[in-house]
Amino acid sequence: MSYNFDKDQNHYFFKNNNSIPLVFIHGVGLNQSMWLPQIDYFKNKTLLTYDLLGHGKTPYNKSIINIEDFRSQLKNLLNNLKIKKINLIGFSIGALIAIDFAYEYKKYLNSLTLIATTYKRTEEERQNVIDRLNLAKKNMPISKLAMKRWFSDKYLEDNPSIYEEFMNILNKSGEDHNNFIKAYDLFANYRDDEKKLKQINTKTLIITGSDDPGSTPKMSKELNNDMPNSRFIKIKGGKHLCSIECSDDVNIAIKDHINNAWIKKI
Repeated sequence: MSYNFDKDQNHYFFKNNNSIPLVFIHGVGLNQSMWLPQIDYFKNKTLLTYDLLGHGKTPYNKSIINIEDFRSQLKNLLNNLKIKKINLIGFSIGALIAIDFAYEYKKYLNSLTLIATTYKRTEEERQNVIDRLNLAKKNMPISKLAMKRWFSDKYLEDNPSIYEEFMNILNKSGEDHNNFIKAYDLFANYRDDEKKLKQINTKTLIITGSDDPGSTPKMSKELNNDMPNSRFIKIKGGKHLCSIECSDDVNIAIKDHINNAWIKKI
């Protein structure tokens, strides 16, 4: 695999197979490597993954970050690569960025896939995230807590290399830690815009693990109800990172979605 930097210092992977690209947006605190199961499965498609601002190898040096910064990053990257139409897939905060992008730049979208998306969080659910944010601000360890939410115990027992890989990604210091806090603060305090959602007519697939404690099936059902051209799939046994633990099921769902294997809601 060949990774590059564009003129804006976005770190990305692009594989051109002369089809509408699948563009993947990763979650907070992670990097584009989380999409390796999808890169392998869709290897015959045109693919684009990239590191969000302040994540992986993409730098960021402003004091705060907002959803518009992430939206502009994606638009600039697409323009730099001369990409006009995409199948957009976002995970967690990446799904929130994808929703914002789909609203602002509808002309780019062939399809939209939202994985593990928060929506209409209760104040208790929001406070749980803010509590973890406050721990992170104090440099308290939250990586092991994250792994419990993201993967089943059995999966981690059977795949110790995954545990080690993600612990290494999550254990940050210096500027990496500071940028993580900025993005996590945005995620913790993000407020849904129902009016925007109801104006997105792009064909949308909503995917959530049945056992995801933070981006729950209940949230996804409500999101499905509020998006006019969407459907919802619950991944049996999946937790937050079902795109890895249950990658076969998730990949098939994305493939069917992109191939127009369903009818618009009436």
